[in-house]
Amino acid sequence: MENKIKSKPIALLPILVFLVLYLGMGLIFEYALKIEMGFYNIPIVVVFMVALLVACLQNRKLKFDSKLEVMAKGVGNKDIMTMILIFLFAGVFVGVTGRDSAEAVAYFLLSVTPAWAAVAVLFIASCFVSTAMGTSVGTITLIVPIAVAVSNVSGFSMPLCIGSVMGGAMFGDNLSFISDTTIAACNSQGCEMKDKFRANVKIALPAAIVTLGIIIALSFTSGSAQIEIPEYNLLLLIPYVLVLVGGIVGVNVFLVLIIGIVSGVIITLSTGTVDAMTLLKGMGSGASGMFETIMVTVLVSAMCGLIREYGGFEALLKFIRKVFRGRVGGRLGVGLLVGAMDIATANNTVAIVMAGPIAKDISEEYGITPKESASLLDTFSCIFQGVIPYGAQMLIAVSTAIQLGASVSAFEIIPKLFYPFILFAVSIIYMTIEAYRKKKSA
Repeated sequence: MENKIKSKPIALLPILVFLVLYLGMGLIFEYALKIEMGFYNIPIVVVFMVALLVACLQNRKLKFDSKLEVMAKGVGNKDIMTMILIFLFAGVFVGVTGRDSAEAVAYFLLSVTPAWAAVAVLFIASCFVSTAMGTSVGTITLIVPIAVAVSNVSGFSMPLCIGSVMGGAMFGDNLSFISDTTIAACNSQGCEMKDKFRANVKIALPAAIVTLGIIIALSFTSGSAQIEIPEYNLLLLIPYVLVLVGGIVGVNVFLVLIIGIVSGVIITLSTGTVDAMTLLKGMGSGASGMFETIMVTVLVSAMCGLIREYGGFEALLKFIRKVFRGRVGGRLGVGLLVGAMDIATANNTVAIVMAGPIAKDISEEYGITPKESASLLDTFSCIFQGVIPYGAQMLIAVSTAIQLGASVSAFEIIPKLFYPFILFAVSIIYMTIEAYRKKKSA
């Protein structure tokens, strides 16, 4: 008979140590020492190693060899191994497709729409590119220069143009089949990506439509001029389309990514976009770009195994039972949990990896399905990541704009981040309606 683990709040100390170290150093680097991208100069793997050491020093009744077994059991989970492999395949895919494919989407849409709709096009293009590429940061890096150009030759404000790109980037980060946030959310909750997508799109799509309506309404009040469109190759969009369609219809994620990689290799080489050596380097850098995320996943899985064994998860569940009551309360608890982790880490993937095991226990307690729990984790992490002024998305958007001669700050852009704020409102409405519907049918 399995012994019930007793609630021990002190078991959560490793998470607190990580949050204090990471958030504290980040704020000092970013705002006191004025180091550019201060949060992203912190060796997050080292900070997690310190937190893991704290977890190992706790629970003295358990021998160190037994603790190693607990950690190995946490890391050796099938879902963790699947997550790591998908991270690697997704990295290679992004390395193969490159920036030319993403820019082609934006330029194609700008070429076939009237000038007054340029900001709406920036939002739509960012939605597509981020959904196809699976990276909000990569999308912002590629599309913000186009947004700056649109603002410079039109009557549209710079914050509106950049805010629209950031909103679209978070839309795709939330929905993409190859986004590290989607991979982490689905595998931590044990659900299929297509199921999470179908649950997620019911929230993300209405929020995107409302956002688009607001952008179009604002566009009518500004003057605009047509921007010059460089040459682009629509063939480069094929790998993205194949990945999107394959994911939506439910093809195995590994097969989808292999199809995307193979088609990307054939198209980029045959069109002369890159040579073979450059392509190989791109594949290697794409995979290696996932190494830190993989290491964080391994360390967090080991740490969470020890925290669970010592009673930390049970303590957190006890607190949530007191504070969040009912079907809506449980769902809100999952959302705010990952949101708090994101505020502290400024990294939505890390926030999901940390909150995932706890969220799974909460979901079982409150009768939340795995696909709904994965959707909540991904959605709320993207909401908070999309608006914090010290997140990678905001820092890269502002620094890219400034490098191109624009004068803009994070606090000018935040009021124009319509999508994350609307997504939060739609999420609350959806949770309330869904909880009421389930209560009525019970």
